[in-house]
Amino acid sequence: MNELAGKHIVLGLSGGVACYKSAELCRLLIKEGATVQVVMTEAAEHFMTPITMQALSGRTVYGSQWDAREPNHMPHINLSREADAIVVAPCSADFVARLAQGRADELLSLLCLARPQNSVPLLLAPAMNREMWAHPATQRNLAQVAQDGALVLGVGHGDQACGETGDGRMLEATELLEEVLAFFTPKRLAGQRVLITAGPTFEAIDPVRGITNHSSGKMGFAIARAAREAGAEVTLIAGPVHLPTPRGVQRINVQSAQNMLAAVVERAQAATIFIATAAVADWRPAAPSEQKIKKDGSGQMPVLHFVENPDILATVAQSPHALVGDLFCVGFAAESHDLLAHATAKRARKGVPLLVGNIGPATFGRDDNALLLLDAQGHRELPPASKRVLGQQLVEEIAARLPQPLTSH
Repeated sequence: MNELAGKHIVLGLSGGVACYKSAELCRLLIKEGATVQVVMTEAAEHFMTPITMQALSGRTVYGSQWDAREPNHMPHINLSREADAIVVAPCSADFVARLAQGRADELLSLLCLARPQNSVPLLLAPAMNREMWAHPATQRNLAQVAQDGALVLGVGHGDQACGETGDGRMLEATELLEEVLAFFTPKRLAGQRVLITAGPTFEAIDPVRGITNHSSGKMGFAIARAAREAGAEVTLIAGPVHLPTPRGVQRINVQSAQNMLAAVVERAQAATIFIATAAVADWRPAAPSEQKIKKDGSGQMPVLHFVENPDILATVAQSPHALVGDLFCVGFAAESHDLLAHATAKRARKGVPLLVGNIGPATFGRDDNALLLLDAQGHRELPPASKRVLGQQLVEEIAARLPQPLTSH
């Protein structure tokens, strides 16, 4: 997608075994269209060779403030002025301390200090032992660099190179890429609280069987990620799917339609936007068996009685919170045929300002989709694209439809 096309990133490596992840991060940044200039501290070169980073970035690596390649002998000025962002990954406890103290005795901390703070953001990906991470001095230094304008990214939890387990691991390269992409995304949903449902529901027949559908949840997860990148606080209520949770999104797992309704109703009052992408089962067995239903040799399937599931979207759309305009509701319609007619009728029936339609069998489980948007003014299509792109486009569409706050004169 080349989401970073035209961006120039200075990727700084300080000393730490997590430098091996920086090689993958460099590759991912370039794959997204960015140019990458690597700057390494002397300590970093004990963990990763400049030759490796040069091969991956396609640029000569800088390591010394006295580098004679720069005509003015000022790499700290030139490199920082050229950057759209400086990303230090890994950022060791020692390097955090250097930044907090304003030290500038080597190139990487020097160019961080010399960068124009209003135009060149500084993103830090900490990486250290769990005790170092938890130490009051480190936390004090992190608070100071954040106050000074740096964006301190989170850390991972898990096994560490020292053999211990806990907080302090550098985030994985894919997670750091998400953070960089989110940073550059316009914050069209800043201040919004978005509640999203995604995936199928599972309606139990007995302890081992149930009724579900082919929804993968990919569209809802893509929208959740896009909404978070656009600055919203996002809660994702997910049916039984096996997808990684987008960075910065709160996830709540549910099974049945009734579970999903309870989770939505509990949180809808605090939301400002509700997006119902989940493919909720319309029916459920009236009385699920407490034991596995066994074959009896008759060749006949036992008769199952069904009852209709609650309508989650209609319930939320008709709540006082939505009716007074404090909650913008977006519905989804997955149809097998006559999409425009069925989606138009569903929008009217549900009473939502925006309904998004698609052909279910053509999109379930796939990484791409095509959407039909319907509102009071009519309908228009979002042509086939990846669900990532469609999620971003839909977030823009929602942001454009939100009531604008009144301004005083």
